[in-house]
Amino acid sequence: MLSATDTSTHRIRIWDLPTRLFHWLLVCAFILAWLSQGDDRYLEVHVFSGYLFLGLLGFRVLWGLIGSHYAQLSRFAFGWRTVWEYLKTLPTPQRQHFLGHNPAGSWAVFAILGLGLFVSLTGLLALGGEERHGPFAGMISFALGEIFRQWHEVTAWLMLGLIGIHIVGVLIESGLYRENLIKAMITGFKTTTVQQTCAPRHGLTAALLILAVLAGSSGYFSGYLNQPYLPFLGPVLPDNALWREECGDCHLAYHPTLLPARSWQRMLAEQDDHFGEDLYLDDETKAEIHTFLVENAAESGLTEAAWKINRSTPPVQSPLRLTETPFWREQHQNIADEIWQHFEVNWKGNCGACHLDAEPAAIGVEQC
Repeated sequence: MLSATDTSTHRIRIWDLPTRLFHWLLVCAFILAWLSQGDDRYLEVHVFSGYLFLGLLGFRVLWGLIGSHYAQLSRFAFGWRTVWEYLKTLPTPQRQHFLGHNPAGSWAVFAILGLGLFVSLTGLLALGGEERHGPFAGMISFALGEIFRQWHEVTAWLMLGLIGIHIVGVLIESGLYRENLIKAMITGFKTTTVQQTCAPRHGLTAALLILAVLAGSSGYFSGYLNQPYLPFLGPVLPDNALWREECGDCHLAYHPTLLPARSWQRMLAEQDDHFGEDLYLDDETKAEIHTFLVENAAESGLTEAAWKINRSTPPVQSPLRLTETPFWREQHQNIADEIWQHFEVNWKGNCGACHLDAEPAAIGVEQC
């Protein structure tokens, strides 16, 4: 804490380079995660930004234990009385000035770290439950995955609000003490009336942090060097060569998970009038395809979409088209008519026009 009676000033480094890099990389990771949320086309980016966010939080906790003086978490673990006293005197001339984080800002840092870890954990649990990806893949049901996703969204909004409060606090303190705190977090330097040693720069640690981020990023997105888009595929689904040959000969071979078993049974029972065409399937071919379709239908719950299709389709209904299912209608209700009429789309069953992972060669077309 600084005295208001000192007059001579000194410019010293308060924030070391790793702390500053962490801060701005975390800002970038959060912005990237926020902008890529809610759209499956950017799920790969959203997941990457989440991993980056979690990794940075882990680094900050470690650096808070072994880093330089003002980076250590123990240096700004203020009690609630200290925080209250700071806030109470903030509008008065008796306000206290801190070189490092002030008591209120310190609590904001702990809150951001704690809430950030919770956001990351719920994101990983939702990823494992709904997408069957990540460290929790296959360990969590779709129902629990949906709950964790809802928690993930709520806590992300809470974190956004907390970040907003943090920014307002930074601007208020900058104005009251006439110092640019945002600039200080960029340069690392502050002006003080107390003669003391600058914090070490820790350039090697900063370089290692940058290398780790670059290595992780290049490894994660290495596949994009060969093609502009890589679908975020779920687990490999069961395949059948005869089904793929017969059904994929005329159109996209819609995977059995996209309709209930009763729909496939009805479709094969009415094969002589398959949307105006006769399938001409012999008994042996029909039996093999029937077994494959029924065993891997929506009831199997192999994908999130299958689980939602089965849950939302009334038992008394046997839709013959994916576009007739309540799940599909809900997912596509906000798409304008002119999109469907576009020459590259042409009809609602043309999943590959928008979902680049819905090609016949891709087994997991659950996002159609």
